[in-house]
Amino acid sequence: MKKLLLVLLVVALAAFLLVGCIPSTPSEGEGEGEGEVEICPTVAVTSQATVAGKTYIKGGSQTITVTFAVPTAPVSVYVGPSIAKSLPVGVPETAAEVVMHTTDNKVYTGTFTFTGDCDEDYIYVLTCDACAPCKYPYIVDTDKPFIGEVEICIDKCTCEGCELTFTSKKTADCDECDPTVYCGDCCSGFASWAVDIYTKDPFDVCCDTPCATPIDSGTGTCQVDFTTACLEESSTGSGERTVYALVTLLDKVGNKTKMLTSVTFYPDTCSVIELDQEPAGLCVDTPDFVVCD
Repeated sequence: MKKLLLVLLVVALAAFLLVGCIPSTPSEGEGEGEGEVEICPTVAVTSQATVAGKTYIKGGSQTITVTFAVPTAPVSVYVGPSIAKSLPVGVPETAAEVVMHTTDNKVYTGTFTFTGDCDEDYIYVLTCDACAPCKYPYIVDTDKPFIGEVEICIDKCTCEGCELTFTSKKTADCDECDPTVYCGDCCSGFASWAVDIYTKDPFDVCCDTPCATPIDSGTGTCQVDFTTACLEESSTGSGERTVYALVTLLDKVGNKTKMLTSVTFYPDTCSVIELDQEPAGLCVDTPDFVVCD
């Protein structure tokens, strides 16, 4: 009897030591029950957006954040496509390793420059060379949004002055457009538009951000549809007036298109004299404005 108890004690101690040597990150297929560690961490990238179940990332330098439920080390993160020489099993040869930083072995951060043209690839997270990598699919959106021509109409107000109406020409249904035609409009998806009206060139002394305060503004989604308040004759009394209209388009990952035009018109007859398509030069994108008939 004593020998049997001794054998059971030895087996129990061996089992305890064996359990103590198991890594804190469980193998694939575990992590479903209560108290068990998650298999894979959560991965987030700045400027990412989820559209129709897919993750889209803005092109350029972005921060990758990998978060584990418990302290985990070592951790390696790879992003494709790029060039690398020696990679763990399960990571394609085109992937590039991202230098990650952590202070608690739970949250890892690093930066990577994403490139592509609406092509799908993966972020890979490994906790050991022999482990199968956790894969996170993403699509890079580097193109600026497109919405077609913006038509400008001018009409008399009920009292005095004229109002300008801005309307974009739909090239396709905003929810069902062809992603092979305009990535910026259909890749991550068109998000919003804004129209700002200025009394002077908002980019005369700056470029990225307007250096003037708009006298009228409007925002919306999908098709541009905005009408200004009444614009009366300028204080100079010259009989004509010039305003600047900035149309800004934004997609869901943050790519931006800025189009600027100046409109010179007669406030008494509400007739357009001149439409300058590119008064700000390199500070804006190629504009596409037309005057309605």
